Amino acid sequence: MATEQPARKGIGAPVAVALIAVVGVALIRGGAAERALPPQPAAAAGVDTIPGVVPPAARQVTPPLPASPPVRVRIPSIGVNAPLITVALDKDGWVGSPPPADKNLAGWFRNSPAPGAAGTSVIDGHVDNLAGPAVFYGLGALKKGGRIEVTRKDGRTAVFDVYGVEVFAKNAFPAKRVYGDTGAAELRLITCGGGYTEKGGYDGNVVVFARLGAVR
Repeated sequence: MATEQPARKGIGAPVAVALIAVVGVALIRGGAAERALPPQPAAAAGVDTIPGVVPPAARQVTPPLPASPPVRVRIPSIGVNAPLITVALDKDGWVGSPPPADKNLAGWFRNSPAPGAAGTSVIDGHVDNLAGPAVFYGLGALKKGGRIEVTRKDGRTAVFDVYGVEVFAKNAFPAKRVYGDTGAAELRLITCGGGYTEKGGYDGNVVVFARLGAVR
């Protein structure tokens, strides 16, 4: 699902990746709609940015790796340990997301750099499904300094340091800010968030900003 039609060519452009408005939209029904909303980012977790300026925490510290597809994502602080599948644009030109029936599955957008390689890699996942919370339900609870581990097919694990967690309205999603190349090996995790209505689903996206901090 997406809130904005991405360009079907030139996917390397930051705005062409937009928007991965994944997951959770209109998925909650009946009793599930009565549950509390998933955790939302605290104000203190926001990225300290001036438009057009790369935040100091996002500047490259660890040299980027050669490209290799990711196979698993782990976020110990919120209990995430999930396999990754590859997602692409669907037949209508939208960025895909993992099958919603599998609550413990995330997707790497294959037109973004591999996690750990130079550039901004994108991983999405559902916040919930008909059965309840899903893989990225807890993303909004992440804090600055948290760690995200992405295991790659080459056997290396790229470890990313979180430097911001924010929620953006889907009708005002800052695609360039989220997906733009900072000159570092970066990672974005994305799921649905913000407010929720039965008719419209979630009205925002939670975005985690992280940079490559170590390699194992």
